[in-house]
Amino acid sequence: MVHVNIFDTTLRDGEQSPGVNLNQLEKLEIARQLERFGVDIMEAGFPASSQGDFEAVRAIARNIKNVSVTGLARATKSDIDIAWDALKDAAEPRLHVFLATSPIHMQYKLMKTPEEVTQIAVDMVSYAKRNFPHIEWSAEDASRSDLDFLVQIITKVIDAGATVINLPDTVGYTTPEEYGRMFRYIRDNVPNIHKAALSCHCHDDLGMAVANSLAAIENGVTQVEGTINGIGERAGNAALEEIGVALNIRKDKYPYTTNLVLKEIKRTSDLVSRFTGMIVPPNKAVVGKNAFAHESGIHQDGVLKNTLTYEIITPELVGVKSNDLVLGKHSGRHAFKDKIEQMGFELSDEKLVEAFTAFKLLTDRKKEVTDEDLFAILTDIQTTAVDIKKYELVAFQVHYGSANLPTATVALTTPEGIRVETARTGSGSVEALMNTLEALIKEEIHLTDFRLSSIGQGRDALAEVHVKMTVNGSPVTGRGSAQDVLEASAKSFLNAVNRVFFTQSSAVKETAIL
Repeated sequence: MVHVNIFDTTLRDGEQSPGVNLNQLEKLEIARQLERFGVDIMEAGFPASSQGDFEAVRAIARNIKNVSVTGLARATKSDIDIAWDALKDAAEPRLHVFLATSPIHMQYKLMKTPEEVTQIAVDMVSYAKRNFPHIEWSAEDASRSDLDFLVQIITKVIDAGATVINLPDTVGYTTPEEYGRMFRYIRDNVPNIHKAALSCHCHDDLGMAVANSLAAIENGVTQVEGTINGIGERAGNAALEEIGVALNIRKDKYPYTTNLVLKEIKRTSDLVSRFTGMIVPPNKAVVGKNAFAHESGIHQDGVLKNTLTYEIITPELVGVKSNDLVLGKHSGRHAFKDKIEQMGFELSDEKLVEAFTAFKLLTDRKKEVTDEDLFAILTDIQTTAVDIKKYELVAFQVHYGSANLPTATVALTTPEGIRVETARTGSGSVEALMNTLEALIKEEIHLTDFRLSSIGQGRDALAEVHVKMTVNGSPVTGRGSAQDVLEASAKSFLNAVNRVFFTQSSAVKETAIL
């Protein structure tokens, strides 16, 4: 069977989803989970786009040792140099350099002739080869490029040192038949193609990213690129969890292997969804909450008699647990530590104490604490920087009634350690709370989105709030969870504001679309 390498770009292309803004700790936690998931290559970011991205890529390169870490670069010496500085400490550093090859991109974006584009590509691959042992060269907008031109430029960049050739469907335009035919043409006509691996990278603008990726694999591609939950620019990328499960379930059609640990799918999906604030649609393939739900009586009857009647994917295959092990108020520190290690978290002693304290507080209010509850607690604590000054919630109170004007009173400590307190009104209890928080914070704030969901089920389920806002003109996101909706709202608001104090550049990321 042919082995296919999995190239994950959740932390680069995925983070380019509108409204997504991950900090360094969140990126590092996702990177650790991607390592557990079994991806082969991890695109940690675009180092030259901002100081924050550079620091995040460098941190991931230094901490992730079982996955090849790569960074994106434009075909310029400065981008390549910055990428090397960020990646040089990686166990297996590699560079991903791109240059557009379609007529429309060369004429209107690059304003270069095909000959000039070819020379730039060759020169930059040669330049990168001085440091990087692995170089992936991407022909941006390959699916709308002239095939004979692709043959010429690919032949030359392989001679220059490229070890992977990526032919992306940048705008999600192509069909499975067309995409497969392009790879066949390249394999048949590039004389030195045996010296490089072929890679595909598909966007989902027409809903065919996964189908196009599978077609590419059938036509000789040995590396497939995508993101968790299919997040990314515009309509997103090919969803890696769907590709991995498709290759597993349909081995009769796809005789290919990967290193993916499929039972890590659900946890990986949940982690990315929580950190990005991009909720997984209930009907999403493989990871949606309805993926294993059967409403129809006929379906229910069939599943009870034999799950294979309507369930081609078992919940256990992708890590969906039908019966979470619950912890209660009498669970001790040892049992708690064992549980979080089983869940894949590695906490420092300081954060372990903090997590256990939060767990005990929750058990005073909630009879049974599920995996989902622990997941919310642990992800919050693991991605909270303890060494930065920030706004902290001291207390709040909201007066609300159908015949009264909603009023909120809030007390905070500022980053300077000063306690401040005030009250404001609003058209509803949440607005009153947000207005009060905004009045206490000196930064200029504009709230643009507010979303509420529950963690788990039942009357005592935790509430989770995601917000989007601008703080001093910079877009940020925030999240917060608590049993009380208003407390979760306040936490999400402050979480977003405090991101401006995190050691990360607030410069707007330069978009690089592949």
